[in-house]
Amino acid sequence: MNHYVYILKCGDGTYYTGYTNSLLRRYFKQCAGKGAKYTKGRGPLDLVYFEMYDTKSEAMKREYAIKQLKRKQKEALIKKAEIVDL
Repeated sequence: MNHYVYILKCGDGTYYTGYTNSLLRRYFKQCAGKGAKYTKGRGPLDLVYFEMYDTKSEAMKREYAIKQLKRKQKEALIKKAEIVDL
């Protein structure tokens, strides 16, 4: 099973970082307003970044590290990544 850390860009310009073991399922759930409280009412949501890990522990540690980044650092991380196209 793969584990993912991802960043969503919300319609209000803010970023949401999360963890999941099913990236597409989680993304569509959040787009439908059934995900995290933070993303409700902040649509449309765009998946702008993700990383894949073999273990939940690795992914959760990375999620925490990304959440500690300042906005400019998150934007630099996103900019380095390839464009995600669903």
